[in-house]
Amino acid sequence: MRFIVPALLATVIAAPAWSAAATSADTWPQYRGANRDGISTEKLTFSATPPEQVWKASLGFGFTSIAVSGGLVYAGGHKDGQDTLYCFDAKTGKSAWTFSHAAELTANMYEGGPNATPTVSGKNVYLLAKDGFTACLDAKTGKVVWQKNIAQEVGAAKPDWGFSGSPTVVGRALFLNIGSHGTAVEAATGKLVWKSGGSKAGYASVIPLPGAKTPTLLVATENALAGVDAASGKKLWSHAWTTMYGVNAADPIALGNQVFISGGYNYGGNLVDISGQPRDVWKNTAMRNHFNACVLIDGHLYGFDDDKGLKCLDWKTGETKWHKDGLGKGSLAAVNGKLVILSERGELVIAEATPSAFTEISRSQVLGGRCWTSPAIADGRIYVRNAKGDLVCLAVK
Repeated sequence: MRFIVPALLATVIAAPAWSAAATSADTWPQYRGANRDGISTEKLTFSATPPEQVWKASLGFGFTSIAVSGGLVYAGGHKDGQDTLYCFDAKTGKSAWTFSHAAELTANMYEGGPNATPTVSGKNVYLLAKDGFTACLDAKTGKVVWQKNIAQEVGAAKPDWGFSGSPTVVGRALFLNIGSHGTAVEAATGKLVWKSGGSKAGYASVIPLPGAKTPTLLVATENALAGVDAASGKKLWSHAWTTMYGVNAADPIALGNQVFISGGYNYGGNLVDISGQPRDVWKNTAMRNHFNACVLIDGHLYGFDDDKGLKCLDWKTGETKWHKDGLGKGSLAAVNGKLVILSERGELVIAEATPSAFTEISRSQVLGGRCWTSPAIADGRIYVRNAKGDLVCLAVK
């Protein structure tokens, strides 16, 4: 059964720039940046001198990445039976406000805590908890605009590791990876617009397909990549993406009529042509993104092949251009032609984004413990965190 709010759907359909880009001038207001591609639009330059720590904060257990908007920093963690969304002053690290709600740690073969990164859009910030609890807060004050458990409302089963896709806002719509192939609500009110079936969701965020004539969402389900009509919630097509335990966690990457998907547990990478009925362009096991997606720069994918190290692959062919081991199951972002890499054990590595060879610029130990969360880049600073909740702000010299 679907619910349709005509005014909202008209706004979505008529949106002049349907894409993954946020409706914000900020460079990192949501997971993987303004364009949801892991690439900052800033013009930072790096030297052999590593970025230096400006401030540090404690969040509690979790794997949410960091959103930065309007001089404020947002990230989540778990302490003492509560998940908390923290808001800090970006310059000083001073607490601006916190919002807490009852939650379980659910440390299922890892430390546990919240997974989904908060999303800032307009005056509000949105969060999604592992059990489907969703909240819209005033981004400056933390005051509740609305809150409810959307998974319970739509009757959606919880994935084994909890709901993990970060909220996606386009126009007046909020899209969540809850249910068989997503759920849509009014961003301003939380009112249900459409829902899909009650099957377990995948773990990746809902990604708007850039440039689509008919506003289309890329949704990772438990066993497939689905193309979903953003207005109605109707599934337009599906392409098998069958990983062990249904861990379809790395966000899809779209370029024209092609989409790259990847999975761990030896699934590998798959470039899919979606110009008609989806078909494989290539598929191999050279790039097995367990949960952190690649970045695509000048026709090449840079990312982590599970715990086998960092690799560069040719987008068109899937050919491996180079392989750098010793970084574990890490993560990365990119800015101004450089890779900003966080190793699994907390080393920050700056390297050239070039397919010719892995060329390191600087390396420094910035965190300890397990580091599975991708960096954020905003206003000349790099934000990184670890599993136990140490959040570090680093200034680029």
